Amino acid sequence: MLRKEQNELLTQTGPGTPMGDMFRRYWIPALLAEEVAEPGGAPVRIKLLGERLLAFRDSEGKLGLVDEFCAHRGVSLWFGRNEDCGLRCPYHGWKYDVTGQCTEVPSEPESSGFRQKIKLTSYPLVERGHILWTYMGPPDLQPPLPEWEFITVRPEQTFSSKRLQECNWLQAMEGGIDSAHVSFLHRGALSSDPLFKGAKGNQYNLNDSAPVFEVVEHPSGLYIGARRNAEDGHYYWRITPWVMPCFTMVPPRGDHPIHGHFWIPIDDENCWAWSFDYHPVRDLTEREVQAMREGHGIHVTYVPGTYRPAANKDNDYLMDRAAQKAGITYSGVSGIAMQDASLQESMGPVVDRTRENLTSTDNGIIMARFRLMKAARALRDKGVAPPGSRPEEQQVRSAAVVLPPDQAFKDAASEALKARPGVAQASV
Repeated sequence: MLRKEQNELLTQTGPGTPMGDMFRRYWIPALLAEEVAEPGGAPVRIKLLGERLLAFRDSEGKLGLVDEFCAHRGVSLWFGRNEDCGLRCPYHGWKYDVTGQCTEVPSEPESSGFRQKIKLTSYPLVERGHILWTYMGPPDLQPPLPEWEFITVRPEQTFSSKRLQECNWLQAMEGGIDSAHVSFLHRGALSSDPLFKGAKGNQYNLNDSAPVFEVVEHPSGLYIGARRNAEDGHYYWRITPWVMPCFTMVPPRGDHPIHGHFWIPIDDENCWAWSFDYHPVRDLTEREVQAMREGHGIHVTYVPGTYRPAANKDNDYLMDRAAQKAGITYSGVSGIAMQDASLQESMGPVVDRTRENLTSTDNGIIMARFRLMKAARALRDKGVAPPGSRPEEQQVRSAAVVLPPDQAFKDAASEALKARPGVAQASV
């Protein structure tokens, strides 16, 4: 368990908090490119790390991410007019470019120089792999652009989505590095979901519901190995990489695409669950992409016009007790993503970790928490840059392998855990 002050350190990410300052040292996914696709189109509201922001693409196609509110009297610029290389407040006509610089104040003479003194908070916004990424930290400490494998393969090989999750980022992320629950919560989906079914590894999951965990540190995070029994005394290993602060990957199954997530704080009680699928050596098939759009695998369907899942806490996640009783779904909730989210949200907006009773299967979660606390304190107290922001630290993969009992996964699967262009994933 954690002490109250430790839980607060990990879960609070607003401006000026240790964890918030740490998140601001990374490039993080902000929006899907499709949300801000049209030059001169409508601005989009977004909240990240407790800050209310506005994204827009100006009439020349330049991207901007700025404070939502006009510097004059606090009007939301979501009502603004996107015109002539800037966003104009409809109240009194003040205008801002994509850097947040005020370019026009109609009520003041140009000779006064007043407009040059006005600048909104702004952050860079860069498109990589169908996603718009932002960096919200000190400009002089901005790291290189992200190089995760799923955004560097050809566009035909990758698919990304996002969904609102109505709980703190940490309890969502901890679900992403917890392989123990798969044998229970997802057992129905392993045989029915089109993006999971048919893999031999599924049977190992179903046959052995008491995995043994081994956690190995690497410079930017952890490799979390879950060991289950296979044939002839061998072990089936599912190895989940976690890269600080919030990147996780799901070990692959057969020739299905590799899955993964980012868990990005909106505020302390909500987060964006970013989900991606990609295949390192082939295009995604039309059937696979259609399945993703229909909410299979780690994706969801939405309340129309939003990124809120259609199954949500207001409708009890469309709980089906008959399906639960029949074993069609273990929890009664349909879909892998919402099976996870429903239980994580049920803990409350921010789970009280002082009341936990952890076991050996939680070692990955325990070690991740302490790596996060250590890095946040080192940044706060000594200015030490946190790990995980450099491109070379992002070249990781998840893996699923069968190994003899005398081989440690950290050695036998070391190459499989590296992202290598043109090399297929290690999968079972």
